[in-house]
Amino acid sequence: MKKKEKFRSPIAEAMHETVRGMHRVGLVDKQTMREFDVRCLTSVEDLTAADIVAMREEAGVSQAVFARALNVTTDYVSKIERGAKRPSGSTLKLLSLMRRKGFEAIL
Repeated sequence: MKKKEKFRSPIAEAMHETVRGMHRVGLVDKQTMREFDVRCLTSVEDLTAADIVAMREEAGVSQAVFARALNVTTDYVSKIERGAKRPSGSTLKLLSLMRRKGFEAIL
């Protein structure tokens, strides 16, 4: 099964599907398609410890619930909120998505 991609907006998703169709029929080359993928998909943001604390508090959840939603440990959430660690990889992607669309988007 193919995984569902996360687009910046419904318009970006529609445009991406159009360009993907153009790629299938040979009107768009591979390199252009890759560049278009990057522009349409949700980007990651550089988040500070204060940003992450504010996001969790805005969602009104404990560190344990926040950790569960991010699929990380409570200790890890504590460390990124104190600035002892910086989120990366899928955690950073989820946090960026959450910042853009709200806590419910990652549940």
